[in-house]
Amino acid sequence: MTDAHPASLDLSLWPLSRAPNLKCPRTERLITSIVEWLTPAQKVGQIIQADIASVSPDDVAKYHLGSVLNGGNSAPGRRQNTPLSDWLNLADEFWESSMSADGPRIPILWGTDAVHGHNNIAGATIFPHNVNLGAARDPDLVERIGAATALDVRASGMDWTFAPSIAVAQDIRWGRTYEAYSECPQLCADLGAALVRGLQGLPNQSEFLGPEKIIATAKHFLGDGGTRNGTDQGETIATEAELRDVHARAYYSALEAGVQTIMVSFSSWGGRKMHGHKPLLSDLLKAHLGFDGVIIGDWNGHGQIVGATPTNCPDALMAGLDIYMAPDSWKELHASLLRQLNSGEISMERLDDAVRRVLRLKFRAGIFSAPKPSARPGAAMGRRPTLANHAKLAAEAVQKSAVLLKNRHQTLPLNPVKHVLVVGKAADDLGTLCGGWTQSWQGGRLQQSDYPHAETLLNGIRRVVKAAGGHVTYAIGGEFSERPDVAIFVFGESPYAEFRGDRKSLEYSAPDSRELEILRQLNQDGIPVVSVFISGRPLWTNHHLNASDAFIAGFLPGTQAGALADLIFSNGVLDFTGKLPFAWPTDTNLPATRDGQKGSSFTFPWGYGLGLREPGDIPSLNEHSGLSTADDLTVFQKGVTGPNWSIKLGKDGPAQAWTGGGRTSEDQSLTAKTTDVGQQENAINCTWHGFESCLSFYHSPLDLSRELNAGFGFTLIASRDSTNYESIRLLALSGDRWSDIGPLGELMVWSDDETLIVFEILLQHLQKAGTDLTCLQALAFSGRDGAHLTMLHLAVEMPRT
Repeated sequence: MTDAHPASLDLSLWPLSRAPNLKCPRTERLITSIVEWLTPAQKVGQIIQADIASVSPDDVAKYHLGSVLNGGNSAPGRRQNTPLSDWLNLADEFWESSMSADGPRIPILWGTDAVHGHNNIAGATIFPHNVNLGAARDPDLVERIGAATALDVRASGMDWTFAPSIAVAQDIRWGRTYEAYSECPQLCADLGAALVRGLQGLPNQSEFLGPEKIIATAKHFLGDGGTRNGTDQGETIATEAELRDVHARAYYSALEAGVQTIMVSFSSWGGRKMHGHKPLLSDLLKAHLGFDGVIIGDWNGHGQIVGATPTNCPDALMAGLDIYMAPDSWKELHASLLRQLNSGEISMERLDDAVRRVLRLKFRAGIFSAPKPSARPGAAMGRRPTLANHAKLAAEAVQKSAVLLKNRHQTLPLNPVKHVLVVGKAADDLGTLCGGWTQSWQGGRLQQSDYPHAETLLNGIRRVVKAAGGHVTYAIGGEFSERPDVAIFVFGESPYAEFRGDRKSLEYSAPDSRELEILRQLNQDGIPVVSVFISGRPLWTNHHLNASDAFIAGFLPGTQAGALADLIFSNGVLDFTGKLPFAWPTDTNLPATRDGQKGSSFTFPWGYGLGLREPGDIPSLNEHSGLSTADDLTVFQKGVTGPNWSIKLGKDGPAQAWTGGGRTSEDQSLTAKTTDVGQQENAINCTWHGFESCLSFYHSPLDLSRELNAGFGFTLIASRDSTNYESIRLLALSGDRWSDIGPLGELMVWSDDETLIVFEILLQHLQKAGTDLTCLQALAFSGRDGAHLTMLHLAVEMPRT
């Protein structure tokens, strides 16, 4: 595929869809009359969706906004673990405002990213991610999960979820791989349609979008799983035939299942951003496939069209977009769309069509005749009546999705009447077990108190072993005083979401540098080891596979991860049935594929998975990767600089990687040395002497513009023994220009405990100070005599507040 802009598609080569006819002549006449009543400003309001962090109920009434959403980090009162009742109260406030507006009273819709359960809500059941469901290969299970998710979303007063993701991931270096069911187009089609049916009900049946159902969204249209090198929001590399046969196949199934909304991808095809791709949005999806629902954009994605900005983009509407997802840009966008309507850049015909589609969606969802959210069937003020059933369903999904890759000498199943050593932080860390899109966008930092019903893998092992009369010892670092009979070693990726999870290499990089050493020591001690790998995708883990007697790919199991223990200690009632949804790579740089035609060969093919009664040994695997995994967004942690970062002390002298020890600047103005803060040699202690000097972290020019748009910042964790925060100033280098960000003390946000302080240095602060975030080269801490800073962690990540 070239980068030429395709003026049109050969639609004769695209089959027609079998989408059900849901049009009601009476409703269409009513929609026509409403459209005729609306003023241009009211029409524009209906096609804009704002984020609850940037819009008030009064704004909804004033601008006649058609919908709101809560982004991954948005919540009532900006508190992620806020009670369910607060969500329902806010839903009432938005609805009441929409119904009190001047002119026609059009109830508002609320959309949310309920992508593996109602994952923004504390206390909800967090189901395994799509990668797990692809391993389970059970459409009925997926449909039941969709139905359960719909009940939980209804309980919070919302109407709409931005799920399922039906991307066909072709390169597992992509950070959204776990949101895809598989690399297999047909499996994605089967499971995506099943989730749509579970969420919405069956078309032309009484249950369809009834009181126990919600609106589904197929995403991201089209080809987001096929970008070059798995780069999020990149260029999709596919011919028109590949686009049709691989990436569009699941959309045919979703349309047949009656999906009512489709979200546009951030990616491009043929050099043109999807948000402005008229041949695909209007000519294919609407005209050829007959989609009469709503095409919605992704988070300010319209602003990525060439020549556009988030606040000025007529091209997306004219290309076929029906709702702009304009979370924080909505007000200025509203004004610019009105101007463009008056100037003729936007046609009234296209605007009216978009408004008709929004109104049609609202009629089909039944919200024109529904009372306020808290008065609707299924609403639950702070209670969750189906929780026990949902947890049981999640446990079933955990067991059906675990894939057994190795079982030397029939190590599994284990005998629970034994002394079992459980090793690894991941065994008892809900954030790791649930992955991204759990309470927050990037995930992590979850508390057991937020999910009282949750069962971590550690607690599941304790439950099973205790019931059998055995004994469990938990030691994150593998220590023991009494020799265990067997060890269960749980490890895996730290949580992440889109583009933060993109990788340059498929080599697994351990969050704890001692991880492999611990595993090998258990192996050398002759203790049988069962490894459980928690990850959003297969990764090159040859060292771990070789050192394990049994190896389980658990992927991202969610709040009922403990159900995996019933498989590990199975008494013959349960067996491993999960099959790999993606081939397991044998090369660290290139993705494996099902047929081996792209990338490299594979260690385990697509569809591989052992049962307990099958021979389970594998040959010894090559342990030389030939690559080192680099994380450009980690500046300093665990006592060393990130792979591509270096430290410079003072104005002169070279910038060098820091691996420990001590160093003094050439002008004697600054000293730095390795120190301990709770762990051995995990921090750097810096002291300024005399005149002003800088501690600087350098990198080759780094483009952080995507991280800026997503609200990221530098998180600095320092020891409380640091002093004079107001006397330490932050500087940033881009191009040949240093920008003064301000005093460090003004960025202190909270404390982990009595010994640590966290600073949030938002990228937008750097931009406001004049830093060009497309080419950031250095971040510096400037101080003078008496300033003192002990630093444990510095990385680009989502703010922790």
